[in-house]
Amino acid sequence: MSKQFAVLGLGSFGWSVALTLEKMGADVLVVDESFEKIQEISEQVSYALKADVADPEALEALGGRNLDGAVIAVSENFEASIMATMLCKEMGIPMVLAKAKDKLQGTILKKVGADSVVYPEIEMGSRVAKNLVAKEFSDWIELSEDYSMVEAVVPEPWQGKCLADLKVRERFGINVVGIIINKQVDVTFDPNEPLPANGILIMIGANDILQKFDAGKGKR
Repeated sequence: MSKQFAVLGLGSFGWSVALTLEKMGADVLVVDESFEKIQEISEQVSYALKADVADPEALEALGGRNLDGAVIAVSENFEASIMATMLCKEMGIPMVLAKAKDKLQGTILKKVGADSVVYPEIEMGSRVAKNLVAKEFSDWIELSEDYSMVEAVVPEPWQGKCLADLKVRERFGINVVGIIINKQVDVTFDPNEPLPANGILIMIGANDILQKFDAGKGKR
């Protein structure tokens, strides 16, 4: 049985979450007060409802759907975001994820019931900055305050060698979790296979270790 989610608010963040969940096989109900947005997305999601996300009566429609989770993606009206978060928890939705612009908003949303809070603007700004200064990494994604996942072309000294011999984890404190070859991601790669020159490594490590590695201090 497909999982069911509600996405409240159709800004760029909510829109992206809704379509991605649908592509992943979930049933998605979107709610927004804009008739134009609801009309535009209605054929791309399971259900689309024009309503005020902060209106208790309007959100009663969510109560009987046995939702697995709700995403509060209201962009401009923080009061509406607070109200929607509270209403979703009162309706018994087990997982409520809310969008916040800053840490203060995040703290408030957690106090009124949000199980998880995301900061798209902050996280994207941090990601853009790290990608701008990175020398070797083609992408840098923060997993937590201390750890990140990065992508990097196979370093020249590693080309033709295998990960089993390179002992990346022991020598550098970095875990290689996947290899991209010709745009195909392989997470079940053979560590005894030689690394191709056109390969891209997906690696996870502590931020300070990754920064040293990126600066060229680790590739000995």
